[in-house]
Amino acid sequence: MSKNKYSKFEKEMNAVLHHQDKELAQLQKTISEIKNKTEEHIVERTLIEAGYDLPEKAIHNTRNKRTAEKMDWDVLRNNAVDEFGLNCELDDLFTEEELQENKLYIKQLNSEYNMIHHLDKYDIMISVFAGLISAAVDILLVGIPQKTTEGLKAAPLSNYIRDYFDKKFPEEEMQKLANSKKSKVPYDAQDNRNTPIHVEGLSAYYHRLLQLGHDPILGFVFGVADILTGNMTTIDKMGKFCSQFMENYEGRRESTIFAAIAKQFCHLKSDITTSMGLPAPFMSLFNFLQFGSIGEEEQTIAEIVQGMYYEGYDFIHFCSMSIPSMLNEVIVRLGYAIKRKKEGCSNKEAIPYSLNRETHPKLATMLFISHSLATAANAGKVYFSQNPVAINYPQWIYFARYSYKQLKWSLVQKPILRDSYVMGKINDEFDELVKMVDEGYNDFFGTNLVVL
Repeated sequence: MSKNKYSKFEKEMNAVLHHQDKELAQLQKTISEIKNKTEEHIVERTLIEAGYDLPEKAIHNTRNKRTAEKMDWDVLRNNAVDEFGLNCELDDLFTEEELQENKLYIKQLNSEYNMIHHLDKYDIMISVFAGLISAAVDILLVGIPQKTTEGLKAAPLSNYIRDYFDKKFPEEEMQKLANSKKSKVPYDAQDNRNTPIHVEGLSAYYHRLLQLGHDPILGFVFGVADILTGNMTTIDKMGKFCSQFMENYEGRRESTIFAAIAKQFCHLKSDITTSMGLPAPFMSLFNFLQFGSIGEEEQTIAEIVQGMYYEGYDFIHFCSMSIPSMLNEVIVRLGYAIKRKKEGCSNKEAIPYSLNRETHPKLATMLFISHSLATAANAGKVYFSQNPVAINYPQWIYFARYSYKQLKWSLVQKPILRDSYVMGKINDEFDELVKMVDEGYNDFFGTNLVVL
């Protein structure tokens, strides 16, 4: 640290340390002299007692006594500053060998902190295993949805999930719910016949993708607001945002927020198993991305996503794709917990409920590795199939989340926390030293010790 970076207090402390170092050196010299005189005195006494006749020595002289006195901090500081000024360097108090030892000790503390977050071979094995299992489930069991005469079909797991939804929400019951007043909403226009403002692409196939009210998550914000106001909020195929009052659907409004939420829930429920079902969460926002030149047809990102929805990339398929990612999480967290228990941690310390790196230092990195592998496998699946419907949307969300956390940790948090760890260790040792000094100080002034 350069001199101009020291605060005034630090400069004063450096001066005091130099002053005390000088005093300590003088005290050590005095102690050495006293030790030599004491040894001479013992030899003389021994010779006299043995019968030797020695000339008179200073041993018979009266020795001066100095009583240790407490010194006020302000006085000590002023004396130090008067003698050494405010331009003292802390490094000057140490020899070159001591400075090298200090550097090695700091390096050792840094290494200790890094080892806390260092993954061993078992951590890596757990992460790789989870990533590979997740990728295998995505490729072999989720598959790519395709329209058939029997409806949307994909791999076994996807088919099972879709059949489960069909049984949970039977077509006849959903049709009755859709026709009932309690599920009719003002934003559910299927074309432009009743829209004061034209919405590009609004049709029976695409209206749910364009209307924000049909989004499984955003719908509980925009959809509820539309039910209360009688509006329809859309992002059309060309990326134009529009909120317009639907006069012909005036009777579908609700006056209270609780009634609006209930109606929103019923409407989404009635649409979940339709042939063009609910879009995946936030899928409507991709209509804003009117750029790109992808594939032979040089489509924009918005056009690609619109095509994916048309091919069956709906909310149910999103649920199917979420299973590999959730399985990834379960395997890593379970493996982490078992390993922590074997290492002797308590149940509270072993349960991987948090990504806090102070309580679970390795968990976030392990999840980053496992999701990176699964995402890379999905990227390969998309590349070889040349089909954007193969994109595992939930897996890429997980990857983006953990990549951001890992980057932030590596570049920002880790250096700060490592410095805090090192300073904490140094402060602990300094506190121990201060405690020893205080005990010695109290013992010293607790008795009438006289320094010869």
